[in-house]
Amino acid sequence: MPGPTPRTVRRLALASVVANMAIVVTGGAVRLTSSGLGCPTWPRCTATTLTPTAEYAGHGIIEFGNRMLTFALTAVVLATLIAVVRQRPRRRPLVLLAIAVVLGIPAQAVLGGITVLTGLNPWTVMAHFLLSMVLIGLAVVLHHRTGEGDGPPRRVVKQPLHRLGLGLLAAVAATLAVGTVVTGSGPHSGDPKAGRTGFDPGSISQIHTDLVMLLIGLSVALWFALKATDAPPAVVRAAGVLLVVEAGQALIGWTQYFTHLPVILVGAHLAGACLVLIAACRVVLHMRERGPVAGIAVQPGQSRELSATSA
Repeated sequence: MPGPTPRTVRRLALASVVANMAIVVTGGAVRLTSSGLGCPTWPRCTATTLTPTAEYAGHGIIEFGNRMLTFALTAVVLATLIAVVRQRPRRRPLVLLAIAVVLGIPAQAVLGGITVLTGLNPWTVMAHFLLSMVLIGLAVVLHHRTGEGDGPPRRVVKQPLHRLGLGLLAAVAATLAVGTVVTGSGPHSGDPKAGRTGFDPGSISQIHTDLVMLLIGLSVALWFALKATDAPPAVVRAAGVLLVVEAGQALIGWTQYFTHLPVILVGAHLAGACLVLIAACRVVLHMRERGPVAGIAVQPGQSRELSATSA
């Protein structure tokens, strides 16, 4: 039986990115509807049943539904792993990345269980979210690698710009981390009885805002520097997409703050955080190339063009 085509593998890798992002957004919906303890224990929903009972109807169904979506996510990432294992020639880097994404699922399940059993302790909730961000990042790398070869990486931008890109990615990580502290210090705890960090929400929000401004400043500087140095179009385009996503995310963030955190905007901000991470990862990934995928004919001088269209 022939193995999957590179296009099939690439589509499954993209599905892994989407599925990991979807589980973050639906998990946010659980918190925003105060359904975090709709199933008060784990791995069962109640002490005696696997599914919600009438006593926990409503919130229980929302929480249990999110748990069930984990199976859909598992199916997608397992299908991706099977595809990269069966692909010929087998590409070891893709297999390792796919395994890492798969292993993240049980790790998330255990961490989610700890979060429930500790009554939605804000620090475990933060860890649960940040692990999801790591998995999304790995899925993005996997997707990008399916569209390029396995040769040694070669920078397509000047070294200072590459370092600036890595610094920008670090700024994204810091912004996400502090953003979780903001969430853990404010309302929408997931349950009325859940604890908070004890930090002043206004002070933490100011730190988060400062990091956002730093991130946007770095992104603007990087885009102009890429344009000024005639960087490959794919890199410039990725940096432009990042700027657009950041601008939208900043607008949502400021609006939700001044409108007292309406649920719909908080949910949109959560989705935006995933998109910022994805866009930032793509900028750094486009700053180097590894040649064409084995088995795909490329005319001399076209390796850069292939890299430009690989994501």
